[in-house]
Amino acid sequence: MKPRHKKFLWVVGGLALLGVGVALVLNALKTNLNYFYTPTQVANHEAPSNRSFRIGGLVMSGSLKRQTDGLTVEFVVTDTARNIPVIYKGILPDLFQEGKGVVAQGKLGANGYFIADQVLAKHDENYMPPEAAKALLDAQKAKALAGKTLKP
Repeated sequence: MKPRHKKFLWVVGGLALLGVGVALVLNALKTNLNYFYTPTQVANHEAPSNRSFRIGGLVMSGSLKRQTDGLTVEFVVTDTARNIPVIYKGILPDLFQEGKGVVAQGKLGANGYFIADQVLAKHDENYMPPEAAKALLDAQKAKALAGKTLKP
């Protein structure tokens, strides 16, 4: 085999290995991405049903219920337009409160409940994830417009 052919085979082999490496990295990124959805988007079936994702909004006042095992809690996440019930088994963050912002990561169950495996609470009085703040503002605007169109 000529040296030129050997060099060509090395280049082709290197490119093939590079392609396989890029494909593996992209596949890992695709499976580990967690997209953020609002309760309205989840209710409109825009969220994936077989993958983990994040849902965010406000914890509805009066919706927090603790089960007898001491770890399982149920609460409702709302964007003021739609409500999604959440079940979480674990220790809630110290800043978790009704009426405050929350982001939960998990999957949507067949019964319509969001089964969370992680719950994050906002870390100070002024902070809310930008996506959650925008979603709440959009839901409030849509609710106000719906109220205006229904009046005679």
